[in-house]
Amino acid sequence: MAHSAPHPLSPLTGEETNRASDLILQSSPKEVIQFRMIYRQEPKKADLTAFLSLEHSGSLRPDSPRPPRLAAVHYVRAHQAADRKADEIEAVVDLDRGLVVKKDVVGTEYLAGLSTWEFDILVEKCEESSVLSERVAQFALPEGFEVVIEPWPYGGMDQPGGVRRYFQGLVYAVDTRSGNPDSNFYAFPLPIIPVMDFEKREIVRIDELATGGAGDDLVPAAPRTGAILDHCAPAEYVPELLPGGTRKDLKPLSVVQPEGPSFSIKDESLVEWQKWRFRVSFNPREGAVIHDVYYDDRSVLYRLSMSEMTVPYADPRPPFHRKQAFDFGDGGIGHAVNNLTLGCDCLGVIKYFDGVLCTPEGKAEKTPRVICLHEQDNGIGWKHTNWRTGRAVSTRRRELVVQFIITLANYDYIFNYKFDQAGAINVETRATGIVSVVNIDAGKTAPWGTVVNPGALAQNHQHIFCVRIDPAIDGHENTVVQNESLPAGMDARTNPHGNLYEVRDTPLLTSVGVDACPENNRIFKIQNLAKKNPISGRPVGYKINPPPTQRVLANPGSTQAHRCLFAQHHLWVTKYRDGELYAAGEYPLSSKREAGGVADMVARNDDLLQQDVVLWSCFGLTHNPRVEDWPVMPVEIMELHISPVDFFTANPAINVPSGKDTTSELTSGCCTRPKL
Repeated sequence: MAHSAPHPLSPLTGEETNRASDLILQSSPKEVIQFRMIYRQEPKKADLTAFLSLEHSGSLRPDSPRPPRLAAVHYVRAHQAADRKADEIEAVVDLDRGLVVKKDVVGTEYLAGLSTWEFDILVEKCEESSVLSERVAQFALPEGFEVVIEPWPYGGMDQPGGVRRYFQGLVYAVDTRSGNPDSNFYAFPLPIIPVMDFEKREIVRIDELATGGAGDDLVPAAPRTGAILDHCAPAEYVPELLPGGTRKDLKPLSVVQPEGPSFSIKDESLVEWQKWRFRVSFNPREGAVIHDVYYDDRSVLYRLSMSEMTVPYADPRPPFHRKQAFDFGDGGIGHAVNNLTLGCDCLGVIKYFDGVLCTPEGKAEKTPRVICLHEQDNGIGWKHTNWRTGRAVSTRRRELVVQFIITLANYDYIFNYKFDQAGAINVETRATGIVSVVNIDAGKTAPWGTVVNPGALAQNHQHIFCVRIDPAIDGHENTVVQNESLPAGMDARTNPHGNLYEVRDTPLLTSVGVDACPENNRIFKIQNLAKKNPISGRPVGYKINPPPTQRVLANPGSTQAHRCLFAQHHLWVTKYRDGELYAAGEYPLSSKREAGGVADMVARNDDLLQQDVVLWSCFGLTHNPRVEDWPVMPVEIMELHISPVDFFTANPAINVPSGKDTTSELTSGCCTRPKL
């Protein structure tokens, strides 16, 4: 094998993407095919760890064995017979050998993830639908207003006759009179939802929405007609449309790195920074993925990724029981990822990583700047003042951030993997964007939402994320231990004054779902029992502090709850199996129940003691909207901490320089600089 071969963890190149689709087309010359996604198939862990072991030991040679270079190819195969559904195919192409080595038809009980071109068809069919246009005409929209269709997954399947590939559209009206294409149409919701049967390529019905509030029926007695938007009001957010413009009293605050960044990049995927070493990749399902994480030549993680996110809405009025997105699993976030802008999304000296997606024809489509890598200052890292001498030693907490951002209709999410100099990794999610609103009658309020603008009700909902953590704490045989701090009883011999508390460790022996318990200071250690810290004598490890956020609130018997079983616990611990990457399973689109997700993995009751374990951390935001979330909500920040515990022999950041920032200045508190 030539030494120039791509690293096994490098994403597919454009050339490899084109080759994969060509091989599929050559293997099926008479079939009509539309491609959904093409990406690097994860190597078998046994193959990859053998390769990585050679790499880290310095023993890798050009002729060393490598995992096969595989491409996963998802596509739709049409049938000649009009009465037959198209087949959803998941294939694997061996790029080294130029062979299609696997072709599986997705079972009819599942729906393959959606593609953006399907949403384009939904919008097209809505525009062509005379039934929809006649219904909209009954609303007597003001002059200059035009209809906007916002495509959504259908949610949990609730129609008889088996699984159907349905999509739905939320309907708004945009005021075009300003001539600005970014005028905020969310301020003008219409109380209808068209539903499309994708197989038939037609709008099969229009769901009517109730517009009442507290005390009114959940189902409208009759369809609403008349001037439905008369009580609504504009709510702009782009600077040029703000009534008073933007603030004029904000001075520049610049991030300047005169000597450049402290990180280095090799092979367009290998990152080295402050004793950290890891690889970054991008795929259309998960976005940015972190691989093969080492600190000071010691392994910490094998793989770290965002696995899933569900957003169930709590408005009890039909059809909002279906309003539940699985933003990673419904179709992947590849086509929703932002092309990041220099000086806006990341500051300082930036390294961008590009992504490669595919067109419906299978051609590689470069998506520039989908990931940014940068350093940021996060305040004081550590400090101590010797009160006897008055000397203070202080360091800054610098972080290396791997960031990607997605926009999914109204919502925007920022995902940050943050590495610090003390050996910790933090996974941060930030929710922003525009809350989803529905029309509400003038003067009404509702217990299932908040009126954020005249005529606009923002519905209560949750955002529940799941981070998949595949640890490798000084190796792949690890044990997860529940650690709690508990009050100890009075005892004349062991606790005579009652000030003792007990620190209790409980190993998790079999696969399980567990929960945060802040009153017990419950954390979870990932330990390598075969390796002891030379100072403490305890097993080396890292700890996870599960954020004690609310779990899914939908009734356990509801379709919403059945679809996101992963959201029932804060943490799941399973035994590794190749291919198990997704907390809600492979196919959550319009599912009735989670299948193949973490609940099924845990049901195997696998042994976890000194095994290759995987942790799934679930946390989120219960979002009962407030007026201040409108028209664009300030970021809501949630963070998962992964920190060393008895892994090092001292604070690994103790040798971070403590010099002063010579660019800092003194101000008198007014708006001019003082003369020093």
